Amino acid sequence: MTLSANFTPLIDAATLAAMLGQDKPRLLDARATASAPRVLDARFSLADPQSGAAAYAQGHIEGAVHADLNRDLADLDKVGEGRHPLPDSDAFAAQLGRWGIRPDTPVVVYDAGDGSMAAARAWWMLRLIGHTRAAVLDGGLAAWQAAGYPLTTEVPALLEEQPYPGRFDRDQIASVEEISARLKHAPGWLLDARAGERFRGEVEPLDPVAGHVPGAVNRPFALNVHEGRLRPAADLRAALQPLIGTHDPQQVVLMCGSGVTACHLLLAMEVAGLTGARVYPGSWSGWVSDSSRPVATGP
Repeated sequence: MTLSANFTPLIDAATLAAMLGQDKPRLLDARATASAPRVLDARFSLADPQSGAAAYAQGHIEGAVHADLNRDLADLDKVGEGRHPLPDSDAFAAQLGRWGIRPDTPVVVYDAGDGSMAAARAWWMLRLIGHTRAAVLDGGLAAWQAAGYPLTTEVPALLEEQPYPGRFDRDQIASVEEISARLKHAPGWLLDARAGERFRGEVEPLDPVAGHVPGAVNRPFALNVHEGRLRPAADLRAALQPLIGTHDPQQVVLMCGSGVTACHLLLAMEVAGLTGARVYPGSWSGWVSDSSRPVATGP
């Protein structure tokens, strides 16, 4: 598997190691060629937002730069758009330039394990701004280390580029207005990636209101994973296709608590061949920011 014109959204540890020249000691830095990938370390914990940066400092894949969910993949100053509002296009384009990412730069993103926190979010945002040469490391850093590949504490020297020449494709983003307008549609158009107990409203550890958007169908993102890696494409399709029923994948909207694990569900759908679904970035935390919006509980 290579990050060429035809590549899947996932890459395995052995392929990434070969791309980084792990068999030949080399530092991925300003001297790297255009064909060398930029690696993003997107490790993050909702319980301890500083832990990702701390973990990166303790050891990361050679050449990786740290991509922080709160700082780089969200704009926490925005109000009413959930716990992890999408940043403006220009801000993300500037950040890609600081990471040395050009339109011809292959990008591989990883987090601690399965990609749900927050590698898939970074992968989605890259696609959103028009950068299709991006993949998630299947199994994340855990898979990398299990395969026997080393870590480093050295921070790569970056040759900063101009802001990335792209803007978010708003057609790939579902708005709260669309969600409100489609509440009466037949189930299957809106999938919620949160754990079942949160979806049913039995517990809510993060947001002020428990429950789900009326008509949503629950598909906990953890069901798409086995031993830290995405399940095979055929298994994912067999599980996901019945949930969306007769809806075209391009008409399906994905949500979660704050627009992070929804991206992991999108990754699973893309791997399954159910392409074109969209993410509602505000997700549950954005939905309940307005108390006039309806809330459902139970299965």
